[in-house]
Amino acid sequence: MYLRREFLMHLVAQSLLPNAVFAKPERPQADVIGELRYHVAEPEDTLADLAIRYDLGYTELVAANRGIDPWQPPPDTRILLPLQHVLPRAKRRGIVINIADQRLYFFPASGQPRSYPIGVAAENTGIVLGQTAVVRKQTNPIWFPPPSIRAERPDLPSSVGPGPDNPLGSMALYLGWPAMVIHGTNRPYGIGRRVSHGCFRLYEFDIRELYPDVIPGLPVNVVYQPVKIGWAGHALMLEIHPDADQAADLEISGDFRPNDPVELPALLQETVGPALRKRIEWDLVAEAAWRRTGVPVRIDRLPVLSPSKSR
Repeated sequence: MYLRREFLMHLVAQSLLPNAVFAKPERPQADVIGELRYHVAEPEDTLADLAIRYDLGYTELVAANRGIDPWQPPPDTRILLPLQHVLPRAKRRGIVINIADQRLYFFPASGQPRSYPIGVAAENTGIVLGQTAVVRKQTNPIWFPPPSIRAERPDLPSSVGPGPDNPLGSMALYLGWPAMVIHGTNRPYGIGRRVSHGCFRLYEFDIRELYPDVIPGLPVNVVYQPVKIGWAGHALMLEIHPDADQAADLEISGDFRPNDPVELPALLQETVGPALRKRIEWDLVAEAAWRRTGVPVRIDRLPVLSPSKSR
């Protein structure tokens, strides 16, 4: 499986434009968090259950393991756990939500960034991009079903109190956008899927970890970035996720039809400077663009070390 030749040539041509200025950093950078791991499948495993066990989203786990039956992975199969992530291109402050990789990134005032899988809106029209803030927080929240949901389920009560039937879970962070909430969930199998009506769902164990560190006024930035590039030390890493339609196909069938990531040429032009251009492994770029596994891949060639001269 390979990317169309003309698209690959377009990537190379874009990197040669004169305003490509981002070169290799003099000091190691930390644009990548976490590390990849593996799980050896046991007879009763499913990718849905493994996603919960390893704090992953369902779709990102399936994308990283295309070709493996998500409901009956053969025993002893090595399943890649995509626990490494390139940070989104956004100001590293407060909360950044990337719809494309269905993850929430939290940047504390001190310490390392953290990332959590989320469930997002089922329809693209229910997704709002841009900047807002946490306006208040609530433990044991009461859920008031909005008119859109009551129209689908007229049997719902006007409010649902705390407990196992409350879809907000045990904790909620209310945003400046009306009816937009970051919250726990009573349906953990919806994490990493497009199933909500616009809110952002987290596993209960994740909202319990995040909640104490969030204060009202904390900025929230929601972006859509299927393609991310960043440095892990002196290694240039490329991470490409399925687009919205491909993610929907993954949920249904476990596979999707490849296409050209329209964001990639411009992003490469912005980030590949003259000193780095000759070290890019363009075949690896093309493969990452075609496969869209969501797994960071190193795309710069390791430098050749000259042997030291004998004295």
